Amino acid sequence: MLAERNRRDALVADSERAVQAERTALAGVEERAGAVGEADRARDEADLALREADRTQTAAREEVRRVGWLIEQRRAAPDQGATAVRRAQLEGELGAERRVAERARREREERTRRIAGLRAALQADEALAPHAERLADVLAQAARVIADRVESLEAELAADRRAGAGVAAQLRACAAEEARIQASLREHGEAVTRTEVRAQQARDQAAEAEQELAALAERLGLAPEPVTESLHPDHAQSLHTRIERLQRRREQLGPVNPLARAEYDEALAHVEELERQRADLETALRELRALIRDTDRQIRETFEATFDAAARNFQELAAQLFPGGRGRLTLVREGAGPRRVLGGEEPPDAEAGTRQAGEAGEQPGEEEELAGVEIEITPAGKAMKRLSLLSGGEKSMTAIAFLFAVFLARPCPFYILDEVEAALDDLNIGRFLELLRRYADRAQFIVVTHQRRTMEAADTLYGVSMGDDGVSKVISRRLPQAA
Repeated sequence: MLAERNRRDALVADSERAVQAERTALAGVEERAGAVGEADRARDEADLALREADRTQTAAREEVRRVGWLIEQRRAAPDQGATAVRRAQLEGELGAERRVAERARREREERTRRIAGLRAALQADEALAPHAERLADVLAQAARVIADRVESLEAELAADRRAGAGVAAQLRACAAEEARIQASLREHGEAVTRTEVRAQQARDQAAEAEQELAALAERLGLAPEPVTESLHPDHAQSLHTRIERLQRRREQLGPVNPLARAEYDEALAHVEELERQRADLETALRELRALIRDTDRQIRETFEATFDAAARNFQELAAQLFPGGRGRLTLVREGAGPRRVLGGEEPPDAEAGTRQAGEAGEQPGEEEELAGVEIEITPAGKAMKRLSLLSGGEKSMTAIAFLFAVFLARPCPFYILDEVEAALDDLNIGRFLELLRRYADRAQFIVVTHQRRTMEAADTLYGVSMGDDGVSKVISRRLPQAA
């Protein structure tokens, strides 16, 4: 049996090593798949950087043409009076624009180098893709071999278990027989012990009787010898009855405690006080649980109502800020996705996991899963991508849509917006200003900005300048209401 057990342990160890090798192979496959995904993301980022560089180059060329036109215009103007001052200002602006153009050129060259490096890395990843596929095929074959080996080991293990079950049945029968023999030995030993105890009691009683006889004989002045004549049976019976009655009365009296009544009353009062406190605590616990249930229900209802309103507002605002596009807000729960599996098993359905998680969260006594909000945005003519792959302007417009959706669901007295339109072009700035004008009657918007169009659209403009004495000065100017 020990040999079979050792052989079974060896088979179990071989099976565990095979499972570990399979896990290692699957981890290698996942790592290669992650490398391919990273290469795809790097290629997308390189394309995005290239588009940004092209836009920057086009803007710089347009600015250079505009500055050149301004230079030609200023050369034709007379070089006297205020015109000279204006020309100096324009020359300064031209120098600044040239520096901006030079910086843009350097940034474009840097982006070009980065794109070249990313393309080289992408080519290297594409060269590694066939090797990864071959490695995946080899790992799949190894997994099949390991699965066959595991099945054979499991069959041998089942046979060993059946053999071990027979041996175990014999051992159980032997153990039952041994237990029966041990029980019989204990019974006989207890019987011998009881007999010895009774014999010792009889010897003790005889010794006590002899001592009592000697004491009585000494008190009566007689010889300590047993009498030849016995007492009358009725007299002896009456004496025995009286002795037993006196012994029972003495045992019933027991030790006397004069404070027992007072201690009993105190203990009874303490128990009653504890019962009242327990009843109060149970009542308070029931009320607290009811309050917690009502609070959770109210929080859930308020959140659902706010989320539904924000989701509807976000869809409308996304359609306005992204003409031809769409957007929506969805609720996601932690742990709702498919879990990782080994051995080629199909992962469970994500929707089923979400449904089971929701049912488990409704059971009393279990913690509810935390819900999160996922933002989905699809600009016109584009497929839905991750938020990190959107441009800066698209990210800003998405954030503005979400902000105004929450504002419409739960309005506040005023909002402070700090350069939210910094990454927007003229067209999107116009859409942003249209939103501000539309909802200006519901809340006050304080916008920190460097955009000229936003300043022109404001009702009141505040500026901060530094004086010669190092003291900040606040300049306020009331602007006419925009048409």
